[in-house]
Amino acid sequence: MSSSPKYSKPYKKGYFSVSDEHKLYYEFCGNKSGIPVLFLHGGPGSGFVDSHKKVFDFRKFNVIFFDQRGAGRSKPFANLKANTTDKLISDINKILDFAGIEKALLFGGSWGSTLALAYAIKHPERVLALQLRGIFLGDSQSVDYYLNGGVSIFAPVEWNSFIQSVPEKFRNDVVKYYFRKMKSKNFKEREKACYNWTRYEISLIKLKITKKEIEKAVKEYSYMSLAPLEAHYLTKNCFMPDNYIIKNAHKLSGLPVSIVHGRYDLVCQPRDAYRLHKEIPQSRLKFVYAGHSASEPEIEKAQKAELKRFASILRNKI
Repeated sequence: MSSSPKYSKPYKKGYFSVSDEHKLYYEFCGNKSGIPVLFLHGGPGSGFVDSHKKVFDFRKFNVIFFDQRGAGRSKPFANLKANTTDKLISDINKILDFAGIEKALLFGGSWGSTLALAYAIKHPERVLALQLRGIFLGDSQSVDYYLNGGVSIFAPVEWNSFIQSVPEKFRNDVVKYYFRKMKSKNFKEREKACYNWTRYEISLIKLKITKKEIEKAVKEYSYMSLAPLEAHYLTKNCFMPDNYIIKNAHKLSGLPVSIVHGRYDLVCQPRDAYRLHKEIPQSRLKFVYAGHSASEPEIEKAQKAELKRFASILRNKI
């Protein structure tokens, strides 16, 4: 699925103010008359990168990419103030209005799937469809698995590396210790904590990943924003009541929903994808031979196939 060079670069980009304090960086790519898509990046805090664009046929789609509050190129960088799920949901409405789009296909992976689901539950009238990857439900069980040792069942080396710098007396609350270091006045302490946190995540995202690939990805995904924003959200259950998404998933029953999940995803549990699928009867669930990353070949292949299907389904709905 290749795109014409005519659509390969943003036709509009810049900064968009969503509050007195926060300005979001955005890029609009593709065919202005195409099916509108809102891309929701992961993290929270990672921002979007050019490699996220390669699954889209920009001849068919009009895609909004943006860095969420504090993430990537948005300003102020790594800012936690007025940074909650409800604020991000409000930002989505504002950026859709700014783009002149009434309804969009929401495309999100990992935390992006969480935000897409939370938005669609509150504003189904603005959603054409949901294309989700690597489901993260944002509940206490999901957070506990990822940050309180559940991962060690499958990745003991990576987990032990993550907690190695945490003194024994603080290991009953590893996240709290890391978060405190991320807010230290000492830059070296902040940087070390952010780097180690992000390295832990990157080390888990693929079936096979080299040390060189890990180091490259840590820098690409802006570890100085990803780590504190993730800690900020995950210590508060993503600012949602526990099990909020599962309890409200029935509200999405009228929407086309596609779920792609790596069968060997160590970051987001495959069973959560299945739980969500069971709550939305018309949803499609594809388990593929992959880990968590969107760049895994089988995930990328499945995502392209689902986008092609949605292009056919939604063509007459815009």
